[in-house]
Amino acid sequence: MPKAISSAAKPARSRKASQADAQTIAQIAPDQSPALLKALHILTRDGRLNQDSRRKLKQVNHLYQFIEPALKALTEKKPNWTLVDHGAGKSYLGFILTDRFVSRHAPQAQVISIERREDLVESARALARDCGFEAQMTFLAQDTQDALESTEIPEQIDITTALHACDTATDDAIRFGLKRQSEYIVVVPCCQAEVASLLRASKTPYSQDPISELWRRPIHTREFGSHLTNTLRCLQLEAHGYQVTVTELVGWEHSLKNELILAQRKGSPQRQAIDRLESLLDRIGLPALKERFFAPELKESLTNA
Repeated sequence: MPKAISSAAKPARSRKASQADAQTIAQIAPDQSPALLKALHILTRDGRLNQDSRRKLKQVNHLYQFIEPALKALTEKKPNWTLVDHGAGKSYLGFILTDRFVSRHAPQAQVISIERREDLVESARALARDCGFEAQMTFLAQDTQDALESTEIPEQIDITTALHACDTATDDAIRFGLKRQSEYIVVVPCCQAEVASLLRASKTPYSQDPISELWRRPIHTREFGSHLTNTLRCLQLEAHGYQVTVTELVGWEHSLKNELILAQRKGSPQRQAIDRLESLLDRIGLPALKERFFAPELKESLTNA
């Protein structure tokens, strides 16, 4: 027979449950719908958070705090703005944005989630219907490259986002934002293997240039490749006339994929950023990446100016 629970154990268990409830309440914003969080499986059926969902909610809510000022500014001058979220997955970000801001303050705005997995797109559409978000949310079964030429997306976009889009998908999202003249581009890059693999392939032991020591050892190749990738992304955005801010999304104890790049279009293309971008790629020995990290037509327009 199972052992009886002592009377002393019951209060201890009760205190533990109360602490868990307090931690859950602290993570949920006052304007956030617990019912939606349960439907997204961020909250359990009894309204609790597990370790993984707590991390996910913290990341998405922090990203919302960074994006909210842009949403407010856009709503004042253009109530029917459009946001496109790339690599949306289960559309956590889209639902949080719609629940906390769009449905309350910008009912004419549109949130478009791009996700290549059809099953996730269908389940997100069903949830949007259940929540009454059909007018503000659209879900497209496409990858980021498809979205570049998609006629289902408006020609001009106001905000482009990508939360943990893997490897070059982040670059495709940036290219999408540039092509669609997005006023804001907000990305939190995920794994970044392409630059590291090219560094590895071109590596020669004890190169005459001592800068190669930055990536000579395998672990440094990976770390430096990741840092270089985000540096190139920032330069590319600056080349297109964006003001770029780079910061942490959440504390490093919650996620190693934690670098937030927030760019706002401010003015004309920047020749200095293009020159620095080219010089950096030449110095590192990766001129083949010039096509990925800046638009040739931009350089041509400046040359002819």
